[in-house]
Amino acid sequence: MSSGKSLVLGLFVGGTVSAAITLLSTPASGSSIRGRVKDQGMELRNLLSTLKEDGLRLKDQLRETSKEGAGLIKELTEEIKSSVEDWKETVEPHQDSIYQSLEQIETSIRDLENKMKTQ
Repeated sequence: MSSGKSLVLGLFVGGTVSAAITLLSTPASGSSIRGRVKDQGMELRNLLSTLKEDGLRLKDQLRETSKEGAGLIKELTEEIKSSVEDWKETVEPHQDSIYQSLEQIETSIRDLENKMKTQ
């Protein structure tokens, strides 16, 4: 027998034996015990029903939140793409002038080096 089945069997046997001992050693009458068991059973059913309803509400809330999150991520992605495109449009015209300035600086440095060599 596998350990999982052994554990379940042990829990079942242990629960049955402890329930029998409790019923036999209890000073209360059978009708009061049955009433308490019935009341506790109703409380348990109510608790399980409440847990089920809460679980369903949580599932719906998670579904709605994930939909909203997906929408927000999509909007954010579009905004980032737009910002990058705007930045490119702003920077590209200046890139040519920066390259031209760098070329002029290099040319000036070469001219100065040549003058220094001739002197």
